[in-house]
Amino acid sequence: MTDTYPAFDISPVPEPSEDATAPEHFRGIYGMPQFVTVPTADLAASVDFWTRGLGFFELFAVPDQIVHLRRWAFQDVLLVPGTPPAEAPALTVSFSCVLGQVDAIATTCEGLRPGSVTGPRAMPWNSVEVEVRTPENARVIMTAAKPLEPESAEARFLRDIGIEAPDR
Repeated sequence: MTDTYPAFDISPVPEPSEDATAPEHFRGIYGMPQFVTVPTADLAASVDFWTRGLGFFELFAVPDQIVHLRRWAFQDVLLVPGTPPAEAPALTVSFSCVLGQVDAIATTCEGLRPGSVTGPRAMPWNSVEVEVRTPENARVIMTAAKPLEPESAEARFLRDIGIEAPDR
C-alpha cells in the first residue's frame, strides 16, 4: 500500500461522523467511471423501489428502454427491460450513505418489500451496512463509514491488514 495517497477531494462521500450530512442528489452530466445495469421485468415498480427505498432519483428515462437512476455523484444505476435472475447472485453492489440514513433505508425498504433487508450490521472495516434485495434480485449494500477511533477493534483490524488511517 505504499503507492497510495489521500484523494478524498474527488469523492462525494463526507468525512465519517455520527451527524454527517449526505451530499445533495447530483444532477450533473459526466462520463460515468462506473455504473450498474440491472434488468427488470417491471421498470415502473423498480423505479419506485430504488427511488423511495434506496434514495435514488430518476436522472432521465427513455420510455420502455432505460431509466438512469442516481444518488450522489458516481452512484449510477441503469434499469433496463429484461429478465432478472430467479435467485439473488453472490455478487453485490455497494453504495455509500451516511450513518443517519442507514436505519431509514432499512425501514423503508422492509416496508416496501418485506423480507428484503438484512441488517444493519457493524462491519470490521469500520462501517455499518444494510443489505437490500431489490425486486430484480440485485443485492445492494448501503454502507456508511463510522468515525474511526484509533484504539478500536476496527482500527486494529485495519492496521493488522496494512491499512493506516489517513490524516484528514
